[in-house]
Amino acid sequence: MAKATPCIVVACDGSEQSIHAAKMAADLAKATGHPLRLLSVFPGSKAQKLIIAGLRPDELEEKEAQYARDVFDDVREAVSETADPSEVVLLKGDPAQEIIEYLDENPGAHLVMGRRGHSLVRSLTLGSISEKVVRHANGPVTVVSE
Repeated sequence: MAKATPCIVVACDGSEQSIHAAKMAADLAKATGHPLRLLSVFPGSKAQKLIIAGLRPDELEEKEAQYARDVFDDVREAVSETADPSEVVLLKGDPAQEIIEYLDENPGAHLVMGRRGHSLVRSLTLGSISEKVVRHANGPVTVVSE
């Protein structure tokens, strides 16, 4: 088992909810003195669609890199006055599963995430990704709602 290293991790997807969560995570990192990490997941379903559409592996890598730049640059700008992220992590696959595995591999991490990401469906319940993470994470998770 990995050594517990306290840190604040914010799940980012470029949505307004994730920007709001990032601001709260930056405040929490500043208050606790723990480093702030940015985490994003390039959805496996999106990668599959791009491959089916005929994208070459090098083009897919560029799409992933562009996604990461866009998401992380927006978050860095949003938190720039409060915290300087110590690390950025881009994972690929099912967002909920990848986040849960990341938390399992990084004990001591406190995850902060938005209630909903880019989903077009709005309701009073948690978003499917945040709900799965809350149910299965082995550590503290803060879900931020606007």
